[in-house]
Amino acid sequence: MTPPGNPAPDPAEITARLIRCQSVTPAEGGALDALQSLLQPAGFRCIRLPFSQAGTPDVDNLYARFGTGAPHFCFAGHCDVVPAGEAASWSLPPFSGEQRDGLIYGRGAVDMKGAVACFTVAALNYLRARGKDFAGSISLLITGDEEGPAINGTAKMLSWLEQNGEIPDHCLVGEPTNPEQLGDAIKIGRRGSLSGTLTLTGTQGHVAYPHLADNPLDKMVRILARVTRDALDEGSAHFEPSTLALTSIDVGNAAGNVIPAKATARFNIRFNDHHTADSLGAWLHAHCRAVIEEMGGAYDLDLASSAECFLTEPGPLVDLVAEAVGAVTGRRPALSTSGGTSDARFIKAYCPVVEFGLVGKTMHQIDECVACDDLTQLTRIYGEVLNAYFNRFGG
Repeated sequence: MTPPGNPAPDPAEITARLIRCQSVTPAEGGALDALQSLLQPAGFRCIRLPFSQAGTPDVDNLYARFGTGAPHFCFAGHCDVVPAGEAASWSLPPFSGEQRDGLIYGRGAVDMKGAVACFTVAALNYLRARGKDFAGSISLLITGDEEGPAINGTAKMLSWLEQNGEIPDHCLVGEPTNPEQLGDAIKIGRRGSLSGTLTLTGTQGHVAYPHLADNPLDKMVRILARVTRDALDEGSAHFEPSTLALTSIDVGNAAGNVIPAKATARFNIRFNDHHTADSLGAWLHAHCRAVIEEMGGAYDLDLASSAECFLTEPGPLVDLVAEAVGAVTGRRPALSTSGGTSDARFIKAYCPVVEFGLVGKTMHQIDECVACDDLTQLTRIYGEVLNAYFNRFGG
């Protein structure tokens, strides 16, 4: 089916419409309904994919695909947003999508309803221009669980796609990737993330008689000194050095004359391709055991990895997106792997993936906003990506 001939909607209008949907994770808030109402009449096969798991909120997701042939290009993103915080602190209501001085304000404007609007319009424009000779596929993979536990969203959607023969050949995630201006950077990978909780147990006692107690803080200080003393690495060809950041040290001790019986420390490691979560876990355990063997006592180390490090090597997909960005902005984007995690960490196991979106300076902040000019340019960039992709790979 060929999309109807009416002009595609303005990405700024769609962005504002999506912002007005209060889709704070895990609420759908009407955002997926709004997208489906645009895509389905244009010939996209739209499938809602709600998922559940004990101990986590239910999440609704949307998969929309135009065409059945190859190659298959996918835009991925999320319509869920973080809470707005104190509404009174905003210059304009956080879910109004109001425009002022060329900026659209609202929670999710940058992260990432604006990009979702842009790739929706880009896809509709491209299909309208190509008409009946288009033989490939364009899909949108939209989750409602990126800002939350990320359990009932993209990971389960990808499993469903695999089971149903829907895995794309290449994917672009619309996360905000640019630090200052559109065209600054493409994300070609992400560092891994490993969080840990270290608990040391001892024997409570009076501070005047430390020899009658077993102070877990002495061992805690020793272990933390070992793991923070030296840099984990010096970085690699595409990644910054890995980092370990302490986030808390707690003993729950309100008394100044009591040696505590237990001490807990929490930390997070963001690691590059020199490491895996398993190799870092072994390294941490080795340091803990060394101190315990020297000083006695016991330790418990609870580790949880939310992502392994990954990299999409520079090549055809990266070059294609970089060229599209350059054609519209006149800038050659840097190839970046900085920042936190994204749903690309799930997609990379199924197909090559890169990320390019809006300027991220206001994401998650009060007065999150996006420039209407950036929405226009990003829509053009996504259109250039589609043109180049199907010219190069067929369809």
